[in-house]
Amino acid sequence: MSREIRRVAVFCASSPGTDPELARSARAVGRGLAERGIGLVYGAGGYGLMGELSQGALDAGGEVIGVIPRSMVDREWGRDDLTALHVVETMHERKALMAELADAFLCLPGGLGTLEEIIEVWSWRQIGFNDDPVGFLNVAGIWTPLLTALEGLVTAGLIRREVLDDVVVADDLNTALAGLAGRRDVVFADKLHG
Repeated sequence: MSREIRRVAVFCASSPGTDPELARSARAVGRGLAERGIGLVYGAGGYGLMGELSQGALDAGGEVIGVIPRSMVDREWGRDDLTALHVVETMHERKALMAELADAFLCLPGGLGTLEEIIEVWSWRQIGFNDDPVGFLNVAGIWTPLLTALEGLVTAGLIRREVLDDVVVADDLNTALAGLAGRRDVVFADKLHG
């Protein structure tokens, strides 16, 4: 049974990276979500891949919901031309609200903050705090080293095989969205010990 995905929370870098393909891909993801009538929930950043992602969605007439801590607004890191902008006090509030607003999570290329965000919601799914599906858009193979490291953790018995198999890994948006829509409401919490 396929789940309905009305909004996707996308995590990605606030910097552009060194490969121009990353920016092109982020803009295409924003545009692609909007063209499919899927709302974008993101960190409200106006620069780097976050800026490209949101601009792609806005240019295509999509719903773009930003969630940003007040301290980042004060530093002028965000944008205020979105469909909706939620200003919160902490990063914890930001992530919680993004999770509340979204039906699925997709990780584009990014740094430590991006990794922290996607790993947190993935771990929430594993322990039953959230049943929304999680995926990585593996643009230019950027996530391949991480996925290889995670395979090592499976081999070491530190991550269950079904938890790693549950995450969607795709090279393009169509495949990612199909994978996210096809994920069941799986909770692994009952299998964590033994």
